[in-house]
Amino acid sequence: MLTDTRTALPARRRSAGHRVFAVLLALAAVLRVVTMLGYRPATLYWYDSFTYLDTAVHPAPSATFHPIGYPLLLRALLPFHSVELVVAVQHVLGLGVGVLLYAVLRRRSVPGWAAVAASVPVLFDASFLRLEHAVLSDTQFVFLVVAGVSVLMWSPELSARAAAWAGLLFAGAALTRTIALPLLVLVVLVLAVRRAGWRPLVALVLTGTLPLAAYAAWYAQHHGRFALSGADGVALWARTMTFADCDRIQPPPDRAALCPNGTVLDAASEYVWAARSPLNRLPGDRFSHNDRARAFAIDAILAQPLDYLGDVVRDTSIAFSWTPIAHPARTTPAFGFRHGQWALPDQPLVGKVQREYDPDIRGLSSAAPYADFLIAYQYAAYLRGPLLGAILLLGAAGAVLRPRRALLPWAIAMGLLVGPVAVLDFDHRYVLPVIPLACLAAALAFPGYGINSRM
Repeated sequence: MLTDTRTALPARRRSAGHRVFAVLLALAAVLRVVTMLGYRPATLYWYDSFTYLDTAVHPAPSATFHPIGYPLLLRALLPFHSVELVVAVQHVLGLGVGVLLYAVLRRRSVPGWAAVAASVPVLFDASFLRLEHAVLSDTQFVFLVVAGVSVLMWSPELSARAAAWAGLLFAGAALTRTIALPLLVLVVLVLAVRRAGWRPLVALVLTGTLPLAAYAAWYAQHHGRFALSGADGVALWARTMTFADCDRIQPPPDRAALCPNGTVLDAASEYVWAARSPLNRLPGDRFSHNDRARAFAIDAILAQPLDYLGDVVRDTSIAFSWTPIAHPARTTPAFGFRHGQWALPDQPLVGKVQREYDPDIRGLSSAAPYADFLIAYQYAAYLRGPLLGAILLLGAAGAVLRPRRALLPWAIAMGLLVGPVAVLDFDHRYVLPVIPLACLAAALAFPGYGINSRM
């Protein structure tokens, strides 16, 4: 009996690729178990982690930087009263991102080696291990964005049902981190350019915006303003503090107090928190001046557009350095696994969270030999900046040569890279969501086979 080698050969390749990926996924799972054994109970940051946990117990829209999306996950896990379970779930989500990348790429008939390679950074980069082990919203955000893109790319022709599910996922991402709000607009634009059809676009817009509108209405009940956040103006104002010149801006008297006062800090985001920055010298809470800060920032950008763009480009370029640059200088940009014990801050909120969320919350401690392994591992398992640049360039080539395949994930990757810098500042944490989308776009630059390679 003759065999159709055109069918048999791809089938054998798919089977081999699945076996290789299964082995890598198992190894990645072991790494996450080692992380949980090496650093217990979880990485908790003041004050972000504790405000998330407190909001999970007392759900309410926050007037600061933290919308409700991540506290809802924490609330779902509240009956277990364990931050260790929280980070265990996040490690599973990290593995899920790798599975989504591989599944979509094989669905799009990408060669097995390229699909496996695209999943390697998110599965094995030590920075993802650290991020998943922290009580922070980032892992949930990455999962929701990648899941939304995966749904949009699963079939060659986008259906209204798939678009509706993607809209819900992007809405969830925006309620986790508000930087996803412009991503939703970007997705609609890319799909419109690709002529995805009016039904999927309408479904995406409706399911993407209705949850956000409902949350904004809830926010208005608490804070008197239809919005998702009360910190967007403060963030954008801080961005302008690295270049603002009030002799050129000529702000009205009610905003003049927000002009630079001679305080020079090493990163734009530091102006939000520094006691000596202009915003924090005003009476009241910093976020009570959000509208004034936004108006000042818009005036500054319009008066000095080239200075603004120059600072955005300069700070974005930090992502491509070979040796990680501390920005701000007080942070650890990479290689953060180390030996030690870290006590919890002496703050009333910490005691409240211990009473209401997890009585066993305590300071982080490293444990040998697991921590010893991770400390050595992190220096090899780190995606260097020039490699990220090369991945983005390959994705850009795919977006040009195969726009129906690679344009969407590449555009979202670029939005995630530049967006946070444009509205606040560069942070190495904010680069990590770029990596899976950039890898997806780069893998899609390679020609596929079969009918599912058209998109």
